[in-house]
Amino acid sequence: MTGKRPAATARKASQGRPRPLLVLNVAALTPRLLRHMPRLAAAGRAVPLDPVFPALTCTVQASLLTGLAPREHGIVGNGWYFRELGEILLWRQHAGLVRGERVWEAARRRFPGYRAANLCWWYAMGAGTDLTVTPRPVYHADGRKSPDCYTTPPALHDELTERLGPFPLFQYWGPGAGIASSEWIAHATTHVLNSARPDLTLAYLPHLDYDLQRFGPDDPRAAAAAAHLDLIVGPLLDAARERGVAVVVLSEYGVTAVQRPVHVNRALRAAGWLSVYAQAGMEYLDPWRSRAFAVADHQVAHVYVRRPGDVAAVRELLAGLPGVAEVLDAKGKAAAGLDHERSGELVAVAEADAWFTYYYWQDDARAPDFARCVDIHRKPGYDPAELFLDPGDPLVRVRAGVAAARGRLGLRTAFPVVPLEAAWVRGSHGRLPERPEDGPLLILPTLADDEPQDRYHATEVPSLLLRLAATPQAAMVSAPAVPSGPTPVGTAPAGTPPAATAPAGTAPAAPSAAPTGATPTDR
Repeated sequence: MTGKRPAATARKASQGRPRPLLVLNVAALTPRLLRHMPRLAAAGRAVPLDPVFPALTCTVQASLLTGLAPREHGIVGNGWYFRELGEILLWRQHAGLVRGERVWEAARRRFPGYRAANLCWWYAMGAGTDLTVTPRPVYHADGRKSPDCYTTPPALHDELTERLGPFPLFQYWGPGAGIASSEWIAHATTHVLNSARPDLTLAYLPHLDYDLQRFGPDDPRAAAAAAHLDLIVGPLLDAARERGVAVVVLSEYGVTAVQRPVHVNRALRAAGWLSVYAQAGMEYLDPWRSRAFAVADHQVAHVYVRRPGDVAAVRELLAGLPGVAEVLDAKGKAAAGLDHERSGELVAVAEADAWFTYYYWQDDARAPDFARCVDIHRKPGYDPAELFLDPGDPLVRVRAGVAAARGRLGLRTAFPVVPLEAAWVRGSHGRLPERPEDGPLLILPTLADDEPQDRYHATEVPSLLLRLAATPQAAMVSAPAVPSGPTPVGTAPAGTPPAATAPAGTAPAAPSAAPTGATPTDR
């Protein structure tokens, strides 16, 4: 663990009410991107934040809220193979999956009546916060899904919908993912700060994640996305300042440039380890009969090996795949803090410019129909190709528009608009950062009476937040406000990223964002 652990837990707590805190999780924020975000940079002092491994949304957020390593809180990725169910499940939402005490639960022991709000941090449902907002579609009886969110208290749902409109689910994930979702969350957070005045407010802003995965961190559109998000964040920071709320900004990971997809499940299938079954001419991964299969998750893949005697042979196969940097066995998982019963028997880690696909079929004609759709719950692995409209289909935007119109009319319809070409993806994460400028960071108020640390570890954040809650306002040195300016030149409008450079050997048609309301998602 880097940095010294804050002495907050042993310090005197302030008498009376705690200092209110706003903790903004700005996904994929790095020092390189912060240079394009003057409003956010002025929020406080920025230092490196060392993530836990794997550097994935659900895993790191769990550590940020509990102070525990994955071996302790159990969130070994954005999803895993649930051995007790025989199912691969990603993006679950219930807080019961996370083991350990959350930071607001610890605060309630110090400050009776401590109130917490969670706006879109993961595992929000059933977490015991006083206010909750999290994406949750309406699942209609005829199979349709409509964008919506889950809230506690229930009345908050109608309150936010009346003020801001429905939660923009189709701009939260999928080909249409863009600034609209982060803008909605920022406005909802401002409303909660002003109306409910919680002691701790957690808010998750995903916007940077989209174009960085589409185009990579070196593309000018990454800087444009950062500048655009900065304009959205500005009014929220102003609202916090007016309310005397201390602001903490952090990220879980940095996105690095990639150019090599690694088809780990196809390799396992070719070697005879992975089994499939067929229905209606489509192939489905068969985890019950497979002797080994991978749950791909960005640059990390949990590999589940049914028979202990097969582990060594599977490890040898994986280690020989181009794009695989290392394969963690039991000893390696322990060293990485990932030795938990939910982890695979092996964990593959991609090289810096590579990432893992979930693809297991050997012929696209045999791919399941959900492969061409945004379907985060049926795909047995993470699929960043869901951020694109299929560049190989010249009529894809027409098809998406027609499907969206049918959906608005209440007609059940599929959206087969996602490409099966993984080479379009240009950014990924999951590995630990190699350079500070590409890693996550922490921005926090300067304490006038304290010796600052030069960096923090993700597991130190809960004790740091408790310390800030117990710090009188007078002891915090606030940065001056930075006035809002015009939209920076080159900033893309919400939901309309410009054309991407085509991967080698493909047609120059560009993937792009979907029409508004085009691609349903559960995320």
